[in-house]
Order: sequence, then C-alpha cells, then structure tokens
Amino acid sequence: MSTNYVVAGWCYVISALLDAVDGHAARAFNQSTRFGAMLDQLTDRCGTTGLLVTLSYFYPKYMFWFQVSIAIDIACHWLYMQTSAMIGKTSHKTFDVKENAIMRTYYQKNVLTFMCCANELFYVCLYLLHFTYGPLILGLSLFRILAIAMAPFAVVKSLISCLHAYVASIDLVSLDVREREAKRQKEGGQKAE
Repeated sequence: MSTNYVVAGWCYVISALLDAVDGHAARAFNQSTRFGAMLDQLTDRCGTTGLLVTLSYFYPKYMFWFQVSIAIDIACHWLYMQTSAMIGKTSHKTFDVKENAIMRTYYQKNVLTFMCCANELFYVCLYLLHFTYGPLILGLSLFRILAIAMAPFAVVKSLISCLHAYVASIDLVSLDVREREAKRQKEGGQKAE
C-alpha cells in the first residue's frame, strides 16, 4: 500500500466490490450464516483499518482523525454485532417497526450500499491523491472532487456507526435488566420453597 498504488488501489476496490456482492449471493443461494455475517464484518474492519493506518502516515496532520475513525469503526460495529447475536437476532440488519427509524432506513439495501460505497470512495480517493491527481476534469483532479463530494457521507457513516453503539447499548442494558429480573424471581421462588 505504501509504494504500489495501482495494485493496492485495484485490490482494495475489487475487495470492496466483492464485499457488496457476497452477501447478496449468500442470500440468493440461501447460504447466509451467522459465521458469514461475523466474518464479513471482521474482514471489512480489517481492510478499512489497513487503509486508514496507511492514510494516517500519508497525512500525519490528520492522523488523530483517522485513529478516531478506526476506533469508531471497530468498537461500534463489534458492539452492535455482538449484541445482535446476544439478543437472538438472525441478522444485524433485521429490524422491527418499533426500532430506531434511522437504523431501519440505513439498512435498506440501496441506502446501505450507497453509504458504504461513498465511504470507501472517500478513503480510496484520499489514498490515490497521495500518489496522483488522477484524471483532470476542467483542470480539476477527479480524485479531489470525489473526495470532497464523498466526505460528508463518510462523516454521516461514522455518526451512524456511533448510533450502532447507542442502539446496541440500549439493547444490552435491556437484556441485563431482563436477566437480572429473571434471576431475582428465580432466587425468590427458591427461597419461598
């Protein structure tokens, strides 16, 4: 990544495109699994972290913000996935009508795909800009134009990741309360005997 931007850039873009396809293929062929969902999240976090670490060296002035982005990405997604599994959801993308409206909207197929693509495009353009301006359109760098245009979506995606953590925290606290109440009732029933 630090030296061959053509190979690294193509590998990253192809990986992101395959990531968008694999879930659809698994569902189409009825091969979705919890293991696959966890593995998908894990490989996403690893790939993005690798790119963000590289960007923090290319743009040391913004290293703190790349580090914050890594922390938000890993911590919030991990908490959300773990909590989804603990409360018995079949998928972290499953919502009922009473749950958070922003999360329900975010996990609609077209919205999720767009937000993930915009986020990846932002980081990839920053990466490529370290090496080249890329094609010029009316004298302006295409990579710079795309990075500027995608930056707000990258920020919104990070905020939604924080919302993941918030929703997961509420679910986890509710689970703790239910389990403690069940334990208290069980202990109370045993004492009565």
